[in-house]
Amino acid sequence: MIGSSPSRWTRWASWVVLVIVVAVALGFGASRGGAPPTVTQRVDTIDALVRCPSCEGISVADSSASTAVAIRRAVTTRVRAGESDGQIDTFLVSRYGPGILLRPPTQGWTVWVWVLPPVAVVVAVVGLVTVLWRRRRRAAVSVSDEDRALVARALADRSRAVAQSAEPAPAP
Repeated sequence: MIGSSPSRWTRWASWVVLVIVVAVALGFGASRGGAPPTVTQRVDTIDALVRCPSCEGISVADSSASTAVAIRRAVTTRVRAGESDGQIDTFLVSRYGPGILLRPPTQGWTVWVWVLPPVAVVVAVVGLVTVLWRRRRRAAVSVSDEDRALVARALADRSRAVAQSAEPAPAP
């Protein structure tokens, strides 16, 4: 057992290093967006995340309704004026209500919409790893010769008892 211990730790260490490298790579990839978006790109992004108030469940970017056109013009004007996405969202919510946004805000109770799915994934992965680790540890237990002899004696005693119960009783 002592000789197999370093290889087990080596395997675990390699998995831990792999997870850390992937997490760091995803972090860098998500944070480095390149050049800042143009006015048109920002307008398109905001329009795609704003619900058309007169349509059923589509964004103002996909709608040709007059209210959608008016919202697109207001967004374009505010982006060109240098307002941030948050300021534009606040303006639209103040004018049309919180239902105008297609993505829920990340405050109050709605934060759970963003927090629970990643937490559930982490809990599921930890649970799966725990089950597999326990199953592997259980399979690694070896049976000793004493255990085999004990089981053999118990089986022999059991078969003798069954054989004796199957014999016909002597006649009186």
